[in-house]
Amino acid sequence: MESRILQKNKKSTGYKTMKPEKVVFVDESLEESFNELNEADPIKKALIRAINILQEDAFSGRNVKKNLIPKSLIQKYGLNNLWIYNLPDGWRMLYVLTPSEEVQIIAVILDWMNHKDYEKLFKF
Repeated sequence: MESRILQKNKKSTGYKTMKPEKVVFVDESLEESFNELNEADPIKKALIRAINILQEDAFSGRNVKKNLIPKSLIQKYGLNNLWIYNLPDGWRMLYVLTPSEEVQIIAVILDWMNHKDYEKLFKF
């Protein structure tokens, strides 16, 4: 079901590997939530791995088609793109790519959620 909201992978869309200038959390509250996770928590470990991968390739997630980006995220963040990075056990990390200056890209982590909340957000 997930495939209907996602564009083809980077091999077929022609995306090239691009290192972002930095990877950041959208706000202090989300960063605090991340920092409060226990170091042994598998979700925290998966998020750290995902951040490390994003630091090497901003396009490592899957791009959501613009017309399928949830309106709630557009209204809340004013975004015009959305990427999904799959985490273990059905969890998802949502992020957006934003321009910095004119050339660099910043990957901004918006949220992470379990599969049930992900399905609710995308109205599956």
